[in-house]
Parts: sequence; C-alpha cells; structure tokens
Amino acid sequence: MKPRSVLILLTLAATLLAAAPWLRVPLALAQPGAPPPAVPLPPPVPNRSGIDTDALKADVKGSEEAQRQLRADLEAAKGDRGRLNQMLLDTAARTRAVEQQLIDVEGRIAQLDRSAADLGTSLGKRRGVLAQVLAALMRMGREPPPAILMRPDDALDAVRSAILLGALLPELRVEAETLASDLSELSRVRTELASARDSLTTLRTDLDEDSRRLAVLVGERQKRQAEEHPLASADKAQAESVAKATGDVHDLVTRLENEVGPSARAADAAQAVTRPQEPGRPNLTALKDPARLTPAIAFPQAKGLLPLPVAGVTLRNFGAADGVGGTEKGITIATRAGAPVSAPADGWVVYAGPFRSYGQLLIINAGGGYHILVAGMERITVELGQFVLAGEPVGVMGGLSRTVANTVQRGPGGSGASAQNGSTSPVTATGQPQLYVEFRKDGLSIDPTPWWAATDSQKVRG
Repeated sequence: MKPRSVLILLTLAATLLAAAPWLRVPLALAQPGAPPPAVPLPPPVPNRSGIDTDALKADVKGSEEAQRQLRADLEAAKGDRGRLNQMLLDTAARTRAVEQQLIDVEGRIAQLDRSAADLGTSLGKRRGVLAQVLAALMRMGREPPPAILMRPDDALDAVRSAILLGALLPELRVEAETLASDLSELSRVRTELASARDSLTTLRTDLDEDSRRLAVLVGERQKRQAEEHPLASADKAQAESVAKATGDVHDLVTRLENEVGPSARAADAAQAVTRPQEPGRPNLTALKDPARLTPAIAFPQAKGLLPLPVAGVTLRNFGAADGVGGTEKGITIATRAGAPVSAPADGWVVYAGPFRSYGQLLIINAGGGYHILVAGMERITVELGQFVLAGEPVGVMGGLSRTVANTVQRGPGGSGASAQNGSTSPVTATGQPQLYVEFRKDGLSIDPTPWWAATDSQKVRG
C-alpha cells in the first residue's frame, strides 16, 4: 500500500474512533490474513419468539371486562334512544381517531424503513474501506507509526511523516464525521422504528376493542330500529327494482322519493322540518342532543362543522381532473381495510343498496334540497327511511380497492350516468379501499370542502 494511502486510512480510523468509541473491534480481527471486519452497527431489537402467557391472560381479562361493561351499558340504555346514540357517536369518533393514528404511524414506519435501507446501503458501500482502516489502526497500535508508514532511516523522515499527516487531517476529518453521522442516524432511526412499532401494536389492540364494541352497538341499534320501524321486504325489493331500472343518480333520487314508501316518507319529513337560515352563527345547542329526530341546524349553516365520514387520506378532490376528460364531482378517500363509515350530516336514508358502478350506495336527504352520496362500502348498516346523526356509523369498508369516481361518466350537470369504458385510477393498484363522497343541491354536484370540520393535524398546521 502506498504511504499516502496508509496515512489516509490511519487518520480516518483515528478520527472515527474519537467520534464513536463503540466502533472498536477485537484485536483478533486486525491480525494479518484475517478477513475484513464488518461495519459494527447498533444492535437490532431482539426478536422474541416465545409466547408471553401473562400478556395473553391480561388481554383476555381486559376483553372480558370490556364485554361486561358493554352489556351493562346496553342494559342501562334500554328504552333510551339518546343514550344508545351517544354511545354510538362516542365509539365511532374514538374508532375514527385511532384509525387516523394508525394511518399516520404506518406512514411513518414506511418512511423510517426507507431511511434505514438507504443508510444501510450507504454504509455497505464503505464497508471495505472501514475494515481496512480498523485493521491498520490495530497494527499501528502494536508498532510505532513511523515504522509502519515509511520505515525512516532517521528522525527527519519521521518529522516529514508527521507534517504530511497534519496536512491531510482536515479533509479526512470531514469524511470521518460523515461516516459517524450516518451511523448515529441509523441508530436513531432504528430506535424510532422500534418505538413506532410498539405504538402500532397498542393502537391495533385499541382498534380491535373499539371495533367489537361498535359492532355490538350497531347491531343493537338496528334491532331497535326493526322493532320500532319495521321495513317491509316489499319496500326494499321495490327500491332495488327502481335502482336497476334507473340510469343516473338524479333520476334515482326522484323516483325513490316519489315511488318507494320509506323513501317518500323520509323526503316528506325532510321537507317538513327544513329550517330557515339564521343570521350569523347558528345555535349549536341542538347538536348536543343525541336523541334528536330532525337535523339540528339547516344544512347550509353546517359549514365547517361536519366530520369526514372516515379516517384516511384524500386521493381526489372536487373539481380535479378525473383522467377521462371530466372533473371530479365529489371526493375520494383511501381508507384502511374494514374501516367504519359514519354519516357526514344529520338526515334521512332514502336509498341503501347497490347501484350501477357505485357499488353499495347510500343516499341521505339532509333537507333543503341537499342530498349526500356515499359509495364504495362493502356493507351498509342502516335501512331505508332511518334517521341518522352526523358521525353515526352507517357502513363498513371492505378489504379491496374500489374506485367509484373514475367509473362514473360526467354528464351535463353531473348526472353521473354509468360509464362503460372501465377506466380506473392508478391508485387502485395499491389495494386500499376507497370511499367516494358527493354533495348535491337540487340534483347538481357541489363542492363539499366548505362543510368539513378541520382535523387536529390541520388545526396544528393552521
């Protein structure tokens, strides 16, 4: 090896050891003929393959206690519609919040995984150099540096070696600090990854418990709905028949509210309680009453108050290009598999079932000529004519991607006739289920953006 190369390696090794003492390797690895040592990295999180029986017992005990508490809550809510609704709203809101945290943590883990892979690749490329540096340093520790570097015959050569070493040090220190920084960053990323995965486990446990509770509450609600307002099988069959014979959503709503009993009664109820817009900020006291049977406030005055129906990431916004020469008439949200879907606003269900390319379609009459379309769910958990509250669970997402917005033809006025071109969004390939939400006023699509309440993350960003 040339003297200058040896000087570079020795200086780099000395600086590295000063910056990160834990990088020292055993002396045996520096022996002549020994294979180059691997780059020492922070120890990985231990993989526990054994079963923690204590933790399992605690989980079972906790689940049993939660079930007992739920049964007690349901018993206390017998005959009390408001109390049952409040439990539904609280559980749905908590589930939606946990779903959003899971989405955020899963996204963070994906970023950290990419960072760790990039850092590992970078360090791997420098593995050979570092191995030679460490081996040379060990040899230098056993012999005087001048003897290794240049074997001088007098003190003058030793002085020259020292001058050369000093001249190279600033440049080599930069390289050494870069290496030490990468190793420190990799250690930080691994620590943060372990913490994020612990959070993910906790959140999934919380979500499983809330999902079970929500399923029981929804079942109880629908049981009471069937007892108090039974839906005749003939009415449901008629609604499905109308849906099959209708080409677009506007005609579907018109026919349902004129021809199908429960839908017509829902439309009449919405028309009867249409509230005039109050000047200034509306009175929000009615929103706190979970037993209400009519919308708390006029729909136009609910701007900035409505919760998004599901936790997720917005893929397409109203008015954006839809990829087939038109524009989006609603918004599309990518969700987690099996995520619960809530009603965006107070209103009456005028349709709940399959319709054309929408799949499972839910239409809510919010009063004042406003209708809300929600599509892309695997299952709808409410019935025709049922009154629902903003934030109340109305459906469940499936486990496969379904793109509604791009399989709907954009006719004049946003009629939404079924398309036949089979176009799909590129995001469909991700496999995430997608929820489509559309607001309509007198049959025409409108921008729902002003109605959504700001999320916690949006409030933080301002």
